Amino acid sequence: MSPARSTAALLRAAPRLTVEADQVHLWVIGTEWAGDHPEHMVTGELDDRERERAAAFVRPLDRLTYLMAHIALRRILTTYTGIPPAELPLGRDTCPCCGGPHGRPVLHGTGLHFSLSHSHGIALISVASAPLGVDVQRVPTQETVELCLPELHPAEQQELRALPDAEQPLAFGRLWTRKEAYFKGLGTGLGRELNSDYLGERTDPDAPARPRGWRIENMPSCPAHVAAVAVVAAADAAPLDILARRLPTECLYTDDATERIAAERQVCPNWE
Repeated sequence: MSPARSTAALLRAAPRLTVEADQVHLWVIGTEWAGDHPEHMVTGELDDRERERAAAFVRPLDRLTYLMAHIALRRILTTYTGIPPAELPLGRDTCPCCGGPHGRPVLHGTGLHFSLSHSHGIALISVASAPLGVDVQRVPTQETVELCLPELHPAEQQELRALPDAEQPLAFGRLWTRKEAYFKGLGTGLGRELNSDYLGERTDPDAPARPRGWRIENMPSCPAHVAAVAVVAAADAAPLDILARRLPTECLYTDDATERIAAERQVCPNWE
C-alpha cells in the first residue's frame, strides 16, 4: 500500500469531531488572519471547478477569500468524516424551485450537513446533523437598504421603516442574513422571492409567524459584518447550541490539519 493510500485509509477510519443533534458548529476565519500569500495555501485539495472559479476573481481579496473558504471547508469536513479533503463526496441536492442539480450543497453518504458563506474577507463554515444554511454579509449602506426594501415581505418593510435611518442598515443586514441563511437551508438561494417568507423581528404581536420547522437566528459577529444561521428543527426542539470557533491560520498551509482543527478550543463569540 502506498503512503498516500495508507494516509487516506487512516483518515477514513478516524473522524476527530462529532456534532450533536441540538448543536451547530461554526468555524470562523478571516483573510487578515490567514496571510496574503494564497500561492502558499494547499490548493491541490480543491477540484478543477474550484480552482477555475478562484482564478476568475479579478480582485485579490476576493480570490484570497474564496481560496481560504474552500480549503478550510474541505479540511473541516475531513475532521468530522475522516475522508481526505480531495476525496470528499461533495455534490448538490435537487433545486426545489426548478428541479435542477444546483440545490443545497451536500456531503453524500455521511449524514453530515454543512453550509459555507464568505463576504469581504470573512468566511463562515457551519456543520450540523440537520439541513442548515449560514450567511455572513458586510453591514450594508443606507443606499442598499433603500434599494432592497420594496422587495421584502410587507411586515418586514413596516418594521424597518419604523426605525430611525441610522439604525436601518444594521437591522436590514441582520434580516437579510436570516433570509439568505434560510434560503440556503431550503436549497433555493435567491431563486425564492424575497417577500415569500416573514423573517422579521416580530416586534408587533400581530406580525406573521416565521417559517415552521426551522430555527433561524442571528449570531454575534465583528462590527463590520452580520451573520445568521437557519437549521431544520422540530417545534419542541431544545434551543440551539451554537459553538463558534476560530479556525487556526496554519490549517490552510500545512499538509495535514486534521489534528490541529480537532484540538482547537479558541471560542470566537465576536470574531475579534
